[in-house]
Amino acid sequence: MTGPAVCEKTGEGGGTFSTPSRRGESSATVPGAASNVVAMFDVREGWREGGIAERQRAGGTATANRKGGGKPVAARPGYDREGAFWQTGRELGGVVKRATRAEPSKARDVGATDGSAPVPLVLSVRDGARVVVGHACPAARALGIRVGMAMTMARAMVPGLDVRDADPAGVAADLDRLALFALKRWTPGVAVSDADGLWIDLSGVAHLHGGEARFCRRVLRFCARLGFTARIAVAGTAGAAHALARFGRVAAPMLEGGAEAEALAPLPIDALRIDAAACERLRRLGVETVGDLIAMPRAPLNRRFGGTVLRRLDQALGRMAEPIVPVVAQAVPAARLRLVEPIATADAIAQVIGDLLALLVVELAARGLGARRLELRCERVDGQALIVRAGTARPNRDAAHLARLLVPKIETIDPGFGIDAMAIHAVASEPLGATAITTIGEDAAADLAILVDLVTGRVGTHRLFRMGAVESDVPERAHARAAPLSPPAAWPAAWPRPVRLLDPPQRLDHVTALLPDHAPRRFSCRGHVHDVAHGDGPERIYGEWWRRAGEADAVRDYFQVEDASGARYWIFRRGDGVDGRTGDMSWHLHGVFA
Repeated sequence: MTGPAVCEKTGEGGGTFSTPSRRGESSATVPGAASNVVAMFDVREGWREGGIAERQRAGGTATANRKGGGKPVAARPGYDREGAFWQTGRELGGVVKRATRAEPSKARDVGATDGSAPVPLVLSVRDGARVVVGHACPAARALGIRVGMAMTMARAMVPGLDVRDADPAGVAADLDRLALFALKRWTPGVAVSDADGLWIDLSGVAHLHGGEARFCRRVLRFCARLGFTARIAVAGTAGAAHALARFGRVAAPMLEGGAEAEALAPLPIDALRIDAAACERLRRLGVETVGDLIAMPRAPLNRRFGGTVLRRLDQALGRMAEPIVPVVAQAVPAARLRLVEPIATADAIAQVIGDLLALLVVELAARGLGARRLELRCERVDGQALIVRAGTARPNRDAAHLARLLVPKIETIDPGFGIDAMAIHAVASEPLGATAITTIGEDAAADLAILVDLVTGRVGTHRLFRMGAVESDVPERAHARAAPLSPPAAWPAAWPRPVRLLDPPQRLDHVTALLPDHAPRRFSCRGHVHDVAHGDGPERIYGEWWRRAGEADAVRDYFQVEDASGARYWIFRRGDGVDGRTGDMSWHLHGVFA
């Protein structure tokens, strides 16, 4: 038996969110829950929760002053439940700000945080030749403005109305990005339900998130971090999840399987996703709620309204299946060739690699991408697949250069009785646009990326690197390996450092020094005695107590010394020479100057 879950999200471009999941696999938040759960996430322009919305839900009234200090207009006791999930009290930033393109100097706070009446705000959309209200904030709804109302009528009702243009294309793009995010992070079953909603199928994955209740809380926190006010519901059908998320009065309801009819009965008929014309005709017949519609005979409904009304009702109640077509992440650029006859020679494999790269480069150019990591897949006639990998230091779609990276690896391929299919996948790619090579009268600079690619292809990526500075006072932690072509980090110039550090530092014996602040006069290292001619220091370095508790009191005093032969060394003493808690007073050789 199936059971859906719906999450409704409101706020900056936010609206509703519904998710399907497997009820039996979550922590038992709802005893006897169904086995399939659907959640819907609806994203649309909206407002944060505020005082007006709270008073409206409590059945009270709200007032708002007209421009110029006119007489307050009392709000109607009730309001249209259509879109009630995003009737909250403050205009959000994010999507709404981007959608309206309002200048900061002209933007007005709809939340009225200073205690004054909120400024009514609506977003206008074009409906054919008419400009109508697409979305309205709670203050505007309290003054009688409704979605679908002509904008001229809305301006006449509220002269001080703040009207801004909606951006449906931008909201749709944000919704697509959110769907891909959910696909990668939450579940493989994500679908765009409508212009401002997502379905998320949690079947078989709810337990990975700690159960449905915990997943719902996680989604709500995620939406809050993005600046959205959200609602989420869990139900056995997609239609029930959609209805509860947008029109339900309980926060994050977990609907048991088979209880759809009872839960949906008090909701308005708009919750069934019926078109506005059919809803208006049903209201003329006295059908206001889903319960009224369930009680009506089915045959007259089918004759008068067609099969749409009954189909939506049956889908919400679980009598009819509602398929969810999931979104698919964009496939990686790839090229594949199936050979007429198996090949086994190196020359034939190299020829096919060239043909594959020619096809791959065309696809990369069409997408404006450059390959960073390539995988060559060779399928033998015995069913075994061999994979060869190559990488580039920078995005690249030069077929000749990519071939120079893959062809030398042919010697690692065992063709067996022959290879009958080959494919190349750009498993990692990055945007690659036009790049200025040189200007008139100047010679082109050598491209080190080509050399780096060839060398790393031979010796391995882990053997070619450059050293970069790291923010740390402890010398052995002040450097790290970086990519060969990464921008070099600036080395600190306040104190000189040796060109070579010893890892680990070498312990010195028979050190003669005057404590606590003088450089040693003589020391022995690996059996060789060094007489110090010149010394400079100390440079005191304290331990990083936030990394290791044992370094809370640790101290090192570094000295630069030059022996009688002219060799220069960097040595240090553990401890400050006075307090034994700072170190054991041992001496160590840490580096050699050039």
